[in-house]
Amino acid sequence: MIGKLSAAALAGHSMAIQVIMVFIAVLLTFVVGASLIINRHLGAKDLKQANHIFSQAMMLGIIMAVIFSLIWYFGAIHIFKFIKENGAASAQAAGMIYLRTVSMFAPLFITGFVALGIIRAVGDTRYSMIINISINTLNLILSPILIFGLFGMPRLEVKGAALAVGISHSVGFIATFTLLRSHRLQVFLSLKEMTRPCLESFKQLFRVGIPTTIEQLTWALGQLVVTGYAASIYVTVLSTHAVFVRIQAILSMIYMGFGLSAMSTMGKNLGASQNVLAERMAKTAHRVVAIFVMFVVFLMVIFSKFLISVFTTDPATVALGQKAMIVFAMAQIPKAMSNVLAGNLRGIGELKWLMWTTIIFVLVFEISINYVAAFILGLGLYGIWGVQCLDESIRFGLSYWRFHRGTWRVRKI
Repeated sequence: MIGKLSAAALAGHSMAIQVIMVFIAVLLTFVVGASLIINRHLGAKDLKQANHIFSQAMMLGIIMAVIFSLIWYFGAIHIFKFIKENGAASAQAAGMIYLRTVSMFAPLFITGFVALGIIRAVGDTRYSMIINISINTLNLILSPILIFGLFGMPRLEVKGAALAVGISHSVGFIATFTLLRSHRLQVFLSLKEMTRPCLESFKQLFRVGIPTTIEQLTWALGQLVVTGYAASIYVTVLSTHAVFVRIQAILSMIYMGFGLSAMSTMGKNLGASQNVLAERMAKTAHRVVAIFVMFVVFLMVIFSKFLISVFTTDPATVALGQKAMIVFAMAQIPKAMSNVLAGNLRGIGELKWLMWTTIIFVLVFEISINYVAAFILGLGLYGIWGVQCLDESIRFGLSYWRFHRGTWRVRKI
């Protein structure tokens, strides 16, 4: 819907999303860290300690939500100065409006993100699915009304999109909070535990979660730099890149589903000392995601023009997106496989391995080689996504070796 407004609006909105994703990566300290610990306790039937860790993670999530809200609002004016060339002013304004509006809802939006992330990661995926479908359905209803000014409402454009996101996620937070207090889930939110900080639990959360946070934060920062590269080339390149990023974000939710399922199953099986079953389930997940992503790539290549047109009607963006689709589509194969392998490795406890490989690959490929490909070689958008395909392929190979090497080892977390 943003793409129907203008290429500049789509570019600014996309950069705002990238900024939000950088901050969201920090929250993975509490989401992934808590999930790994909770899964081991659930596997060992220690429900009391699982609920304690969950409540402590939620306390930290609320504190971070307030801090992020303030940073987004007051820092927006400094963030969108990277967008260059024609339409820069409009794109910058769109990004600022979106980020500042979302910041008003950030405390509820971010707290809900932490809660749903842990619910999903411990295996209660049916409930997280219902809530997320409800959030996105409400967002889908509100967005056209507020963006285009339907049914007598004012036409708010990018601000309307941000309001739709904020309202829908606020409703989702209320539903999540109610569910967490209902005893229907494997974990229960104890208000008593949430208001009593425990230093030892904090230390454990940070010790387990920080490697994943650094990993994901590095990746998110790398993607923000790449978005800056696209912005420095031309607004059309940025808007096309934005479309690809949005498509990949949708697909990544599916990859993440497989990855979280792999992590949850691995953690619980290891907690119950079912090592053989853990490895067999991991291999099954690899095969399933491989078949899925091959089918998706085939559809993207065949229906490339239609797929790009769903996001924007800008002729230049559609034309460039259609030409570059094959490179983008091929990058999805190793990316999907890497996501599942990463889930298995997290379930085992190979967090530092994932952290260091991500740091090295972002510095070498996403930032350095991408710069050479996009600017020195002049490959532009083709270079950006070609490098990402190479990055994901090599990383997948290394993760595969790490998972299957030698004797099966269980790490303490």
